[in-house]
Amino acid sequence: MKIALVTGANKSIGFETARQLAQLGYFVYIGSRDKTKGLEAIEKLKAMGLKNVDCIQLDVTDINSIKSARQELEAKTKKLDILINNAGISGGFPQPATKVTIDTLRLVFETNFFGVVQVTQEFIELLKKSDQPRIVNVTTELSSLTNHSDPNWIFAQFKPAAYCPSKTALNAYTVMLAVELKDTNFKVNCVCPGFTATDFNNHRGTKTVEQGASGIVKYATLDKDGATGKFFNEEGEIAW
Repeated sequence: MKIALVTGANKSIGFETARQLAQLGYFVYIGSRDKTKGLEAIEKLKAMGLKNVDCIQLDVTDINSIKSARQELEAKTKKLDILINNAGISGGFPQPATKVTIDTLRLVFETNFFGVVQVTQEFIELLKKSDQPRIVNVTTELSSLTNHSDPNWIFAQFKPAAYCPSKTALNAYTVMLAVELKDTNFKVNCVCPGFTATDFNNHRGTKTVEQGASGIVKYATLDKDGATGKFFNEEGEIAW
């Protein structure tokens, strides 16, 4: 059975991503900063008839937590097939570039960027033991510098100066990682779930969590001929 780890998966898009992967037959580990909430998520999935799930306490901003999670996973499985770096925060809006605080910038980058780097580096050896390792970094169209350069873009006036740059940095790291692993069986991509209705945006999104998660699952389960080092949403490739 193939093994997947989804960070920040006790709720919203992460939870739905875990559910869809479990339905496809993957054994899914839910990474949750709060172990109690993670266990509650597991019980929900089991109530849906999905027994191939488990929970691992994982705070992506705490290197000791990440190392402990890796050690726990190593004790349970010899390899990891899919890593989905889903955990993320907004930092609260608005975030005007002239007023956003350094503390807010550091807080958002700690989760959305440095957290992903730390988790990826810690789990990379387990991923290398898979025949077809896949890494998906969950990002946003708001990270696209091409989009932000277009005055007619639908979100042209929405430019949170901590959240957007944190995801742009994540995109850049994804490209560097994909290039480093290009001669292996890895597929490493950025995926935007779209404007999905979750507590992240006070449920104002236009997509359901099912729709948001489906694109993530699609690129997490690419075959050997799939793309790597790209930026996608449900409709296709997005410009950097």
